[in-house]
Amino acid sequence: MTGLPTPAVASARYRVDHETHYTYANAVTLSQQFLHMTPRDFAHQTTTAHEIVVDPQEEDGVAGTDFFGNCTRHIAITTPHRELLVHAQSTVALTARPGVEQIKGSPAWEPLRDSMQAHLGAGTLEACRYLYASPHVNWNHELEAYARVSYTEGRPHLDAALELTRRIFDDFEFDGTATEISTPLEAVLKGRRGVCQDFAQLMIGCLRSIGLPARYMSGYILTHPPAGQPRMIGADASHAWVSVYSPDLGWVDFDPTNCCLVQNEHVTLGWGRDFSDVTPLRGIVLGGGKAKLAVRVTVTPLCLSPEAPG
Repeated sequence: MTGLPTPAVASARYRVDHETHYTYANAVTLSQQFLHMTPRDFAHQTTTAHEIVVDPQEEDGVAGTDFFGNCTRHIAITTPHRELLVHAQSTVALTARPGVEQIKGSPAWEPLRDSMQAHLGAGTLEACRYLYASPHVNWNHELEAYARVSYTEGRPHLDAALELTRRIFDDFEFDGTATEISTPLEAVLKGRRGVCQDFAQLMIGCLRSIGLPARYMSGYILTHPPAGQPRMIGADASHAWVSVYSPDLGWVDFDPTNCCLVQNEHVTLGWGRDFSDVTPLRGIVLGGGKAKLAVRVTVTPLCLSPEAPG
């Protein structure tokens, strides 16, 4: 992967607790689950500790990597149960990313679009994975038209991406009841409401519609409590944002939900074409009936000293 050299000193350290709790109306006799709950190591992130605890205890667990290089785990539980708890605890160290000043001088977007069609070089070949339509991200003229407001002729690619990020933040309202996982991008664009997953996939659809690669980023973001109040356990959440390919800087991340160029408050689990590639937990169960789901995420800042406990 193309990218900046990793600085020797971390810019932030976090502990992440991610609990997924299913409660079933009837007993489950078999559960098979596929997990994307292990943070990914790359140029700007290193995982220093990680553990997944499953209750009831798994009989069979297999760690691996998927097509995109993300860490995975497949678990099987044959003990009859009416509750399933999956608790992932991770400690990660983040390092500096390109700032606003560094991205201002990026090349114009049209040469990148043209080079993607020619498939020249290892970097563009890898980026081609994120150029085409995927299960939750399609191409259409409406998305292209929305992108073209920012992507004017000759404009620097990353400068236009930052403006597109800000426009989505300004034009759309966060509403946890407005959409579902299956809501198409056309409905999101028309309704101007959604959640982080929708806004990330909307921005990705805009970029792919004009011939530029973009990938879906899955992870967590540090939230800040009101002034004078302590951090609440379980108050954070899973998050999604966008990574944009640049030949000179590699992959640069933008968060349209929070109107920012990603720096040191986002913890990455993994990436793919869209949400379906990096769902934190999905699987099948035998029995169970109606299920209730509760998810708790806590992101805790840690001391930067390497001697600090994780």
